[in-house]
Amino acid sequence: MGFWSCDSAMARLAYALIICCLRFPHKPQYNGGIIKNPELNHGLRAWSTFGNAKVDHRVSNGNKFIVARSRNHSHDSISQKIYLYKDKLYTFSAWVQVNEGKIPVRAVFKTISGFKHAGAVIAESNCWSMIKGGLTVDESGPAELYFESKDTSVEIWVDSVSLQPFTTEEWRSHREQTIEEKHKRKVRIHVVDKQNKPLANATISIVQKKLSFPFGSAINKNILTNTAYQNWFTSRFTVTTFEDEMKWYTNEPSQGHEDYSAADAMLKFAQQHGISVRGHNVLWDDPRYQPSWVNSLSASQLSTAVTNRINSIVNRYKGQVIGWDVVNENLHFSFFESKLGPQASAYAYKAAKLIDPSTTLFLNDYNTIEDSRDGSSSPTAYANKVRSIQSSGGGNLGIGLESHFNMPDIPYMRSAIDTLGALGLPMWLTEVDVQSGQNQATYLEQVLREAHAHPKINGMILWAAWKPEGCYRMCLTDNNFRNLPTGDVVDKLLKEWGGVGQVLSGTTGSDGALEASLFHGDYQVTVTQPGANTSYAVQGFEVAPTETSQKRLILRVGS
Repeated sequence: MGFWSCDSAMARLAYALIICCLRFPHKPQYNGGIIKNPELNHGLRAWSTFGNAKVDHRVSNGNKFIVARSRNHSHDSISQKIYLYKDKLYTFSAWVQVNEGKIPVRAVFKTISGFKHAGAVIAESNCWSMIKGGLTVDESGPAELYFESKDTSVEIWVDSVSLQPFTTEEWRSHREQTIEEKHKRKVRIHVVDKQNKPLANATISIVQKKLSFPFGSAINKNILTNTAYQNWFTSRFTVTTFEDEMKWYTNEPSQGHEDYSAADAMLKFAQQHGISVRGHNVLWDDPRYQPSWVNSLSASQLSTAVTNRINSIVNRYKGQVIGWDVVNENLHFSFFESKLGPQASAYAYKAAKLIDPSTTLFLNDYNTIEDSRDGSSSPTAYANKVRSIQSSGGGNLGIGLESHFNMPDIPYMRSAIDTLGALGLPMWLTEVDVQSGQNQATYLEQVLREAHAHPKINGMILWAAWKPEGCYRMCLTDNNFRNLPTGDVVDKLLKEWGGVGQVLSGTTGSDGALEASLFHGDYQVTVTQPGANTSYAVQGFEVAPTETSQKRLILRVGS
């Protein structure tokens, strides 16, 4: 199953274009960037054979492209030599087609330090699909771009290739521009006296009480009995996921004997502190994480047990969670499909929707944005899984990206989110962590900044639930709840994003007005008259994501 064929109206939409299979490829992004002869308008100039393929230049309906045929190895294709710099971030795109079937095709860069996978797509015959990707390199030097497919029987057709370098400053500037558009809004505060006359030189203080963008961390039952953990957590986060306490093996350790006591207590704790909860998870497709008694069930018995599990947990917490991870990691694993048939996931999503129709039902998997080499959960594979569940009656879906990083490739991460953003579904980073190492905090900051700025990301949760014996891969504090470098990153970003009581102050002009660009969220504004020591006006207001025009607030100050 490949990407959608799209009509011309849909194909004009920036994000939809990424998942359209088109009759003709679009022009190369950035006019090809540093790629020479990107549209193949000058024959095979700058292009050569990679491996043992035969390479042709062809024209069809006026469109010129390059073809690799008679391939004996996956890497037999076409190539172009370039030079890559370690201090640049590269965005990549190309349009590809195969002569028959629906076949994965990948773009790879051979560099002096190894092979970098820039992106992949499931290419089809009779239409052009876009590979959208990106990369960074570990050291500067010559490199060679080529395309590969494990199916050596197919021809690989390529057109409209682009590789565009950006400096770190250019990348940061674009990110900040996106944040201004996505997360902030201009607010104009007018201060007047009792006669409605503008009050100049009044001091205005604005304090954000709550961050609108959902940002949180996983917790576990340790938080119920540890006041220091509670205080550290609740002073920072607005959303959480339970590490293990809603999983099937915790809730039903022996068949028919359910135990929701820890989950109930944790949900109550979260609700008391105004913290939203994601439901994780209803089912897990990995055979290693089933309740021990499940493995001995017949197919019929398992089907009944699955239905009971869905009914039990979704009914218990419906309306109390903001999302459900319904079938966890069903791109990498297929325990239920192997026992119950290929529609097992779709059945679970349909059953959950019937019980809790207003809550988003997420897929949740890893390596979609973390590792460009993992074809099982590539953006293409993820989009196809969504399409399969939708076509089988599953609806109200969301995209969960676990985000367990080693060393992040930020351009690839952005491109993968772009691709999935074309689906138009809610999308969260659900289990963010970075492997231990000297760059752990630096990499964490890179990931969080990139995701927060992306217009298609709706929330982020760190996978950093505290345990005295150590966290899963990444802790935010030590056992005395003093910040580790990763915790310092969290506090730095929360302060920057306005989530830790940051105070903005200013003075009104001659027109009695002050203008500020504020993050979406809840605020309290205090006004003090010129020369006065007492605050005369205190008012709360909200900067809402759904409002797009400038917000105007009038404060009337008494004498």
